Amino acid sequence: MPLIKVQTSVSTPVGEEIDAMLKSLSAKLAKHTGKPESYVMTAFEAGVPMTFGGTTDPVCYIEIKSVGTMKPDQTQAMSQDFCQEINKALGVPKNRIYIEFADAKGAMWGWNGTTFG
Repeated sequence: MPLIKVQTSVSTPVGEEIDAMLKSLSAKLAKHTGKPESYVMTAFEAGVPMTFGGTTDPVCYIEIKSVGTMKPDQTQAMSQDFCQEINKALGVPKNRIYIEFADAKGAMWGWNGTTFG
């Protein structure tokens, strides 16, 4: 049920680097949310035309969604952790990364022909 989706203006790195980054993001999201990693989904989209602060310098937008409520201390820790991970993996400066956290109601999240609510 947790999802982390990364969109960035930078070009796609080598496949092995992407795989390693996505696996790391998956494990970290499971740890931060306390949910089994078997339910975590990751998505990555590179080369997206984007601006931030009026420039086309490298930028990244991350969506993190999960069923239930994420508390402010969780989102603060995730922001720090995921900004560091993206900076390391993609070279995007931390001050050019936006993260949107969204809680989902169980009935609004479908899986395996049913919902979580």
